[in-house]
Amino acid sequence: MALLEIDDIRVFYDNIEALKGVSISVEEHQIVTLVGANGAGKTTTLRAISGLLHPRLGDIRFNGESLTGVPPHEISQMGIVQVPEGRRIFARLTVDENLHMGAFARRDRAAIAEDKERMMALFPRLKERIKQVAGTLSGGEQQMVATARALMARPRVLLMDEPSMGLAPQLVEQVFQTIRAINKQGVTILLVEQNALAALNVADYAYVLESGKVALTGRGAELIDDEKVQRAYLG
Repeated sequence: MALLEIDDIRVFYDNIEALKGVSISVEEHQIVTLVGANGAGKTTTLRAISGLLHPRLGDIRFNGESLTGVPPHEISQMGIVQVPEGRRIFARLTVDENLHMGAFARRDRAAIAEDKERMMALFPRLKERIKQVAGTLSGGEQQMVATARALMARPRVLLMDEPSMGLAPQLVEQVFQTIRAINKQGVTILLVEQNALAALNVADYAYVLESGKVALTGRGAELIDDEKVQRAYLG
């Protein structure tokens, strides 16, 4: 049984069908990526998993348990946490306060302190900026805050939506190194990413979405060599 299963979900915005029977399987400890053009349904899929959108048909299961009707805060507490597109940090709070917001639902103070130290090791730049107001950080540093904040919730599955968006090329490489490091620490990752080549390079498995449907699936390395993927997404 997969850790996270999306089974033939159909999601609508009013009367517009955004997802037309999408099925995705994420095994524990994998990095799975969703690639596709803008409007293909990638972010909608993540929002449905997080409980921010409700499929009209189909089911989403986490560890064998249906998420139908489960509110977003409970899904987060179950172990599915999202790093949203555009980072969405608390801009007026310090880096330290942002990290503590990630652990808002936790009561294990000693473990929270340990996890914060772990974030400082994973993101040394944040240790230098720990008392700085997060909104004054660079784009790359804000992405670190958003990712560290999500990890403070101790997720089993981390949903990452466009983590490299708007970053300089050298920072993009850093983002993907961090994704590998997080995965090696035991966190399963479902990644949505416009940079298809970088995403496929880190992915154990990948799904190509087109117009709200799964058009292709395969191991990341296999899809890099697929002619259709090369023409459409790899230039």
